[in-house]
Parts: sequence; C-alpha cells; structure tokens
Amino acid sequence: MKKVAVFGNAGGGKSTLSKKLSQITGLPLHVLDKIKYQPGGVELSDEDYKRAHEQILVSDQWIIDGFGSMETLWPRLDEADSLVFIDLPLYLHFWWVTKRLITGYFNPPDGWPKNSPIFKSSLNSYRVLFLCDKYLTPRYREYIKQVKNQKNVYHLQSTQDIFQFLESIENGHGA
Repeated sequence: MKKVAVFGNAGGGKSTLSKKLSQITGLPLHVLDKIKYQPGGVELSDEDYKRAHEQILVSDQWIIDGFGSMETLWPRLDEADSLVFIDLPLYLHFWWVTKRLITGYFNPPDGWPKNSPIFKSSLNSYRVLFLCDKYLTPRYREYIKQVKNQKNVYHLQSTQDIFQFLESIENGHGA
C-alpha cells in the first residue's frame, strides 16, 4: 500500500477516512478539494489542477482523497496500487451531507478549503449524490471487479466496514 485512491459518492466520509489512513500509514495525504478549490471556493484552472494532480501521481507514495474531475479520475485509479471505495447506502450519504451542512457553519468541514461557501457547496453535494449514484457508482463497482486481482481493493459498504478497514490497517493486516 503505497499509492491509495479513496473515492465514492459525496458525504461518504472519504476525507475523515483518508486523514486517519494517512496518520496510520504515514503516507502523504492529498485532498483534491484543497487542490482544485482555493480559499473561498474559487476553482483552479483545469490546466493548473491537472498539472498538480499529475505531480502527485508520479510521486512514490500518496493517498488521494476525492473526485477531482472525470479526466483525472480514471488515470488515478489505474495508477493506484490500493483502492478504497466507500459505497454506503444513498440515504447515509444524504444524511452525512446534511450533517456537514448544519455543522459546517460552526466547524468547517475536514478537507475543505478555508472559507468555502458551505451552503452552495452542500447544495452541489446534494445534486452530485443522485447523479453519482445513478451514473458513476455503477462504473466504480464494475471497475473494482475488473481490477480486484491486480490491486488491493477495499469495497466499504457500511460504517462497520470502514471501522474494520481502519482497524485492520492499524493492526498491519490490510497493507
């Protein structure tokens, strides 16, 4: 486990899991939202984002948290030696986006750039939830089936799976 892609639908706990995984493994963490969006929610140009993403991919070790863009998603999953796919029930993603919206006014969400527009970003997350569930999640599921014999694949489908995954990594059984 040297190059880890953490991915899945919005509000699934990717940032929290990635942060803990980085603490356990010592692998450097790269949060795509903090790369793609500058403080205040201003989006980086596509060229600058792709350049920054490519610099991470060519490094020896990393954990990359998030989506980024369709153009960078599949190359990242191909480059990773370990895939952590958070695939929780849609209602749980919806609840966690709602919880992040409410608490975000008091405590900025982990993994978000400073001064991100909480309300606007949360509305976008709600929109993404259903689109991702309908179009992208099935593609993720198919992809991990295809590569399960070539990569470490962790398909986390419940909060219990998330806790067990982190515990197994911490105990040295999942790396």
